[in-house]
Amino acid sequence: MIVVDQVGPLATIQDLGRPGWFDSGVGAAGAADRASLRLANRLVGNPEGHAAIEVLLGGFALHAEQRVTIAITGAPAPATVDGTPVGHAFVLELAAGQVLRLGYAPVGVRSYIAVRGGVDVAPVLGSRSRDTMSWVGPEPLGKGDRLPIGPAPRTLPTVDFAPVAPPPADLVTVRAVLGPRDDWFTDATALFDGGWEVSTDSDRIGARLDRRCGRPLTRNDERELPAEGMALGSVQVPPSGQPVVFLADHPITGGYPVIAVVIDADVDAVAQARPGVTVRFVRVVSGSEPAGRA
Repeated sequence: MIVVDQVGPLATIQDLGRPGWFDSGVGAAGAADRASLRLANRLVGNPEGHAAIEVLLGGFALHAEQRVTIAITGAPAPATVDGTPVGHAFVLELAAGQVLRLGYAPVGVRSYIAVRGGVDVAPVLGSRSRDTMSWVGPEPLGKGDRLPIGPAPRTLPTVDFAPVAPPPADLVTVRAVLGPRDDWFTDATALFDGGWEVSTDSDRIGARLDRRCGRPLTRNDERELPAEGMALGSVQVPPSGQPVVFLADHPITGGYPVIAVVIDADVDAVAQARPGVTVRFVRVVSGSEPAGRA
């Protein structure tokens, strides 16, 4: 077992989600930054989809009741074991009774703590992820929670350290495909002009953006749009004109037009962009090819 000693703004258990339940009104959820979850699991020798702890900003602490192997990835929150600083994206060994503490990350939003064997709470609809929108999955973590650890996999950790760059502190550039409702706007290419600022009104459901510089988004069609399916990375524009980039716990349907969709490879970067960071959209036709100005 590992025991939670302290929780900051929010800490949840996350794996790679529960796809396949849209027809029942349940979204996929899962880690907001999937690449960081996968890396943490690989570092401790787990399959990439094992459940881990997603920590919002930091301020988290736990101790081990038995010897465990862990790794911390994502937002580089300063970490200590019994007061001794330890590295980020390192493989760490905690002896029984030792305490791991995370301070508050200077950049990024979400850190991931993986333990060899995975966090072995009961799955709900095939996943151990907490969906903060539909309230499906294990409850957010609180002080005193005891988390079981699954059996150690046969594979052994093969590296001690993964040299990964921290999330950008000032500017995040993401690629997006225009549409499917770009024709509802006077000039949808205004999305790609200037920059947008991540709002404090952002969470695991989506990153809301305020216009920092550039042309505003104005609609040329004020009809109500019938509810339609929403994909991860959809850039939905409500009447305020403030785009929302849908993240892990996004609704499965929505009634505001989607002006563009962030490509899957860049969604993790949006999930790590903290309030005040500038987001710049680059238009692509496919997953990687920039498009000419329309």
